[in-house]
Amino acid sequence: MEIYVGNLAYATTDEGLKAAFAAHGEVTAVRVVTDRMTGRSKGFGFVTMPDATQAQAAIDALNGQELDGRIVRVNESQPKPREERRGGFGGGGYGSRGGFRGSDRGPRRETRW
Repeated sequence: MEIYVGNLAYATTDEGLKAAFAAHGEVTAVRVVTDRMTGRSKGFGFVTMPDATQAQAAIDALNGQELDGRIVRVNESQPKPREERRGGFGGGGYGSRGGFRGSDRGPRRETRW
């Protein structure tokens, strides 16, 4: 079962989060989500526990408790909602050369030399 842990302190590490959950059962994976640019924690993470009863015990025990100076929110991870995508080619707009494409160019001009 994957568990969401929110409101983490920026100083919380994977090891610290694993230690908190390991007291309640076997932990197979831990990931504190970090910003790609700065490397700083985004304040949430995920813990994977193979046994659902141990995972539920950890959720019940740790939700609303203090971890590294912050009151954490712990619950079962929900799948990320996906936005509905529409088919097609994206419609109109600027081409690779910076101008409008197709019939939006306007009337052609004749150049006389």
